[in-house]
Amino acid sequence: MSFDWSQYLNLAKELAGQATIPAEQEARLRDAISRSYYAAFILARNYLRDKQGHSLPKSSDIHRYVWQEFDINPDSRYQLIADNLAVLRRYRNQADYDDNFPLLSAIATIAIKRSQEIIYNLNNL
Repeated sequence: MSFDWSQYLNLAKELAGQATIPAEQEARLRDAISRSYYAAFILARNYLRDKQGHSLPKSSDIHRYVWQEFDINPDSRYQLIADNLAVLRRYRNQADYDDNFPLLSAIATIAIKRSQEIIYNLNNL
């Protein structure tokens, strides 16, 4: 069955404390995947900016830029961050754009775990 995208509005209202109808679980799981990606991505972006002095692009190219900067570093910890960011971005794109998302619950669990791994690795660079 195709996702009812209006459920995102119900979730937004719920998060803002304005809900009259709770969001469906599918909207919550999709948002969990998206938020998992952005938590890791923004921390990785900020690491490059704040710890390494990178001048970051202001466009949507920032996603590719952050991934590439971690990917080109030969350190295995950077490689792991790059690999996990790539997977998370793919999951996030599916969650945010695909009408159907098989194995959604399992992918949400994996996305959270990968995000935690990225954050752990960033904190230990």
